[in-house]
Amino acid sequence: MQKISTILNVVLLLAVAVLYYLHFSAGKRSTKKSSYTKAIPDSITAKKQVVAYVELDSLYTQVAFIKARRSEIESDQRSITANYEKAYMDLENQKNNFLKKGNAITQQEAQAFQEQLMQKQQDIEANKQANGQKLAEKGAKAMDDMQNKLKEFLNEYNSDKRYTYILATGTGLDYIFYKDSALDITPEIVKGLNEKIKVDGKP
Repeated sequence: MQKISTILNVVLLLAVAVLYYLHFSAGKRSTKKSSYTKAIPDSITAKKQVVAYVELDSLYTQVAFIKARRSEIESDQRSITANYEKAYMDLENQKNNFLKKGNAITQQEAQAFQEQLMQKQQDIEANKQANGQKLAEKGAKAMDDMQNKLKEFLNEYNSDKRYTYILATGTGLDYIFYKDSALDITPEIVKGLNEKIKVDGKP
């Protein structure tokens, strides 16, 4: 009987030892795990993500210095087109005046005039192409200037870091499938840009 009692005591001691070990080792593991998982939101997801957007179409029509640049480019384009059409009208008039001579025109004169006409036509086309290239370069420079001014202003506007992202949307750029109008900061940007930048585009 005493032998059986001794065996039972040993078994109980072993059971207590096992439970003691499991209890404290599990506590250490759980403490270790929780401290590891806690580091993730602190370093990555602790900051709230806030998004806003700007309607570029509204900027193009409401910001004074952008409207001035667009108006200047459009005026240059109209001028190039008008000069091109006038040059061809002058060429047509020269041709008509030459043909009025009728039978008095010799074959040699007709050939010389035809060569002159073709050369003038080539000059007109070359002039149009050169002016178009200059206008394209001027337009690209104006676009870069507008984008730089907009980025500079948005950096200043968002200096308090209230927005994580400020997106651009508009004709040909509308890749946002849903827009909450509460996130639209366009009116503030239009007002701020008009106040900060003069019509000539200089701050």
